[in-house]
Amino acid sequence: MKNEEISNIKQLLSTEKKIVIVPHKNPDGDAIGSTLGLYHYLLKSNHQVHVIAPNDYPHFLKWMPDENKVLKYDTQKAESDELISNADIIFTLDFNALNRTGNMETALAESSGIKIMIDHHQAPEDYALYTYSDVSMSSTCEMVYHFIDMLGDKNLIDANIAPCLYAGIMTDTGSFRFPSTTSHTHRIIAELIDKGAKNSDIHNNIYDTNSYHRLQLLGCALTNLKVLPEHRTAFITLSQDELNKYNYKKGDTEGIVNYGLSLENIVLAAIFIEDKQEGIIKISLRSKGEFSVNDMSRTHFNGGGHINAAGGRSELSLSKTVEKFISILPSYNKALNNE
Repeated sequence: MKNEEISNIKQLLSTEKKIVIVPHKNPDGDAIGSTLGLYHYLLKSNHQVHVIAPNDYPHFLKWMPDENKVLKYDTQKAESDELISNADIIFTLDFNALNRTGNMETALAESSGIKIMIDHHQAPEDYALYTYSDVSMSSTCEMVYHFIDMLGDKNLIDANIAPCLYAGIMTDTGSFRFPSTTSHTHRIIAELIDKGAKNSDIHNNIYDTNSYHRLQLLGCALTNLKVLPEHRTAFITLSQDELNKYNYKKGDTEGIVNYGLSLENIVLAAIFIEDKQEGIIKISLRSKGEFSVNDMSRTHFNGGGHINAAGGRSELSLSKTVEKFISILPSYNKALNNE
């Protein structure tokens, strides 16, 4: 952000404000970690702060400090609409297009509150008065750390803020193994540990607490794994019946797509998950090297994200979506085989 923008935001936050912080629909570790990290920071300046998530999120994220105070728009709409309408400032975190908030989009668009975007995805929209966008960053949580630092308040990071930011950086970097993890990222992580983030406990809370049904669902997904060696591609399907059979809970499919990417000589991995309630197929794409799943998702699956991690959706059936995916692969063969 420009120095003038930081100065303006600092002036804006110098007096008590009504503030709403919003993550994207189906929030992940980076979305919840960044919103709660910023929430705790703003509370220290005596602002009236509320986090409003479009909908619920996985149980393995519900250990973060004050997570129980997060409002869910889909079940607490009247209260949320009032807070959004009356907000002086609305922070939008970990997304850069208002349609990523689902049913919250209209309320956010109509609010007169000053909007501040903090996000690391490509092609941001221009709905915010202040935009902090940096696709080189590992995570929105890393950006919130920099945002607090730019405001001159790094000393305010404490044992409530640190674990939230740590969790988001850890999850969005694949436990620090993705290319977006820099030496500076590790220096921030070290500071967060010094400030009270218990790294081993955070890892255990997110990755090492599995239900029996979740492991059964993983087994089903791996049984459905298909490999297309001529395209250096692997994909997984999960039907609604399979999700129901294994008592699917939100978050149970998190990270499964990476099993396909871990195969030798595979550059592109996908998972297709049927959601009959929404009438769509949810798609997650992962890649290695310079192959851009962001471009693939934007072009073919109404989505987007990062070069190596993106999401999308299809309104075709599960089988027709897979057919479409396979049909477009030949046009990407050159790029896939260059990796």
